Amino acid sequence: MTSTLPLPTSTQNNGDAKPYLSVIVPVYNEEENVEILHQKIEDSLKELGVPAEILYVDDGSRDRSFELLDKISQTDSRVKVIRFRRNFGQTAAMSAGMNAAKGEILIPMDADLQNDPKDIRRLLDKMNEGYDVVSGWRKKRQDHIWRKIPSRMANGLISRVTGVQLHDYGCSLKAYRADVIKDVALYGEMHRFIPAYAAMAGGRVTEIPVDHHPRIHGQSKYGFGRIQKVALDLIVARFMGKFGQKPIYFFGGGALRATGLGILLWLIAVLQKISPGINDLLGGVYESRHLNSNPLFYIGILLFVAALQLLMMGLIAEMNMRIYYEAGGKPTYIVKETRNIEA
Repeated sequence: MTSTLPLPTSTQNNGDAKPYLSVIVPVYNEEENVEILHQKIEDSLKELGVPAEILYVDDGSRDRSFELLDKISQTDSRVKVIRFRRNFGQTAAMSAGMNAAKGEILIPMDADLQNDPKDIRRLLDKMNEGYDVVSGWRKKRQDHIWRKIPSRMANGLISRVTGVQLHDYGCSLKAYRADVIKDVALYGEMHRFIPAYAAMAGGRVTEIPVDHHPRIHGQSKYGFGRIQKVALDLIVARFMGKFGQKPIYFFGGGALRATGLGILLWLIAVLQKISPGINDLLGGVYESRHLNSNPLFYIGILLFVAALQLLMMGLIAEMNMRIYYEAGGKPTYIVKETRNIEA
């Protein structure tokens, strides 16, 4: 079938070799799957009929995965292989692939044959409706119930915290416009939050159901151990999305609240000293005729100290933020497009 996907003007007019698609596949101990997967990706790209490249990132495999990928790269010029010295994790592998990719559209996917390369066309068709990110949704996920339950809980939490409603943040099969995510730095388990970061940058995000097959070869590399990592990375994603350019608002807000509460406790302690009957109005709060024996007085001091620390942290974070943007020449805004302005 001939693809109806719109191609870049340069590709249509002069046969530019620059790829339109970059398929990115992190690989970790998948020797039984890589050759089968490559054939499936090849078949899918052949049907699409668009210039493409395939980037395999060997994340420190200890089996024959790299040997097989090296062999594939010698017979297929579209294949690029990146090999890590050791296992750095899926996020690092995906980041390396995205940094090396030359395509206008980036398609990451898993190497375990559970994602189906045939869904690439459906992702692109949806993207052509004007979206910047199309996320796959494993609606009929072929995994054990003990993996699906925590995944559903995590997806609900991530959607609530980030404000980007998706059923399946954990599905690797997605389509991204390169210009929307090229400045997103990935750490920890942050790859699953890319749709949220894209939305924060003004991108249009949606999702479609995709096929999900049972794992035939190998074993899953992920379990309950990553839940705490995802939770901590979610806190970072939320903080960076809301306070990344103005951290003093977060730390300073906490400092002001701590100061206000400290003043209130001091006021209560003073009232208890000068008016013994005030204790009845306060519902039995500790009463003392001496401030230095009233615990509220010392709690107030601790709150003032905490407020000072929060304020200092906010100022340090503010200075770091300014160094990040100013020393790196990074603007604090994102321009989607211009007219009659030379780059």
